[in-house]
Amino acid sequence: MMKKYEKILTGIKPTWVQMHIGNYFWAVKPAIDLANQFPDAQIITFIPNMHALTQLKDPQRIYQNSINITKWLIASWADPERYVIFNSSDVPAHAQLTRILMCYTGMWMAERMHAYKDAIQKNQKDRLNLGTFAYPVLMAADILLYDADAVPVGKDQKQHGELALELARKLNNAHGEVFKYPKIIVKEDVATVPGVDGRKMSKSYHNTIGMFDDAKTLMKKVKQIKTHSIQVDEPKNPDECNVYNIIKLFLSKSEDEDLRKRYLKWWLSYKEVKDYLYTKLLEYLLPFQHHYNDISDEEIVAYLKQWAVVANEIASKKIIEIEKAVGFRR
Repeated sequence: MMKKYEKILTGIKPTWVQMHIGNYFWAVKPAIDLANQFPDAQIITFIPNMHALTQLKDPQRIYQNSINITKWLIASWADPERYVIFNSSDVPAHAQLTRILMCYTGMWMAERMHAYKDAIQKNQKDRLNLGTFAYPVLMAADILLYDADAVPVGKDQKQHGELALELARKLNNAHGEVFKYPKIIVKEDVATVPGVDGRKMSKSYHNTIGMFDDAKTLMKKVKQIKTHSIQVDEPKNPDECNVYNIIKLFLSKSEDEDLRKRYLKWWLSYKEVKDYLYTKLLEYLLPFQHHYNDISDEEIVAYLKQWAVVANEIASKKIIEIEKAVGFRR
C-alpha cells in the first residue's frame, strides 16, 4: 500500500522562454499525477527565480519568465484554490536556510555535484560563479523548508535531492528531528524525453516540440523526427523508435498497448505513426494554449502576491524552529 502524501513540493526554474513538452513531462506531469492521486494533499510549487540568476542576468526576462511559468502551471493543472505557487525570492527563509545549510556542507560534498564537475571537465572552472557552485545547497533549502512528504524532480536534479536528504540527516543527528525526510521521486519513464533528432529534447540542441507551437509548426517538426531505415512490411521495435518514445507520453495504457502490438506486426509505416503523433499533439496542446492565452499577467501578479503570504506563513514558522535548533534563538 502506497504511503499517503499530505504535502507535495515541486519547483519550476524560470529560465525558459518557450516551454517544450520535455519540460512539461519531466518537471510538471509527475506533480500532476501525484496531485491527482492524493486529492487532499497540499501542493506547493515554487518558482526558483533565485536559481535563475545563476544563468540569467536580464531582470526583465527573469521577471517575465516567472509570470509566464505561473500562467503555464495554471493553464496546465493548478487550481488557484488548492495550490500554492510563489517566487522563492518572495520568501526570505529560502536564503536564511541556505546560509545555515552551507555551514553544514563540506567542500567535498559541493565539489561532487554535477554542475561543478561538468565545469571542471569543460575547463570552465574560472567562469563558474559562486551561485552555481552553491546551487545544490539552495535547492536543499527549497526542499527542506516546507516539510514536504514527496518531491518529484527531473532526473538531472536527483543528485540535488539526495544532497537535501544528506543535509537533513546531518542536522537531525546534531540537533534532533528538525527536518522531515521527503521522498525524492524521479519518473524514469519520462526522465529523458527525446527531441526530433533523437537526442534529449533541449533548447540548446534546437530539437524541441514547444508547448506553444501552432499546428503548422507541429506538423513540420513531426515530419522532421528521425526514424530507422526499416521497410513498411517489416516489424519494428517501438522502444527503438523516436516517434514512439514521444507519442507514448500522450497515450492511455490501452492506446499504448494497441500501438506496441502494431509496431511488432507488419505493415505499419512511420508516416502513419507520425500522423497519429500529430493528432495527439493537437488534442493535448491546443486546449492548453487557449487556456493560457485567456489568463492575463495582472491575474498572475495578484495570485503570486496572494500565495507568497501563505508560503511565508509556512516558511517563517519552520525557520524559527531551525534557528532555535542551531542556537540563533531561544
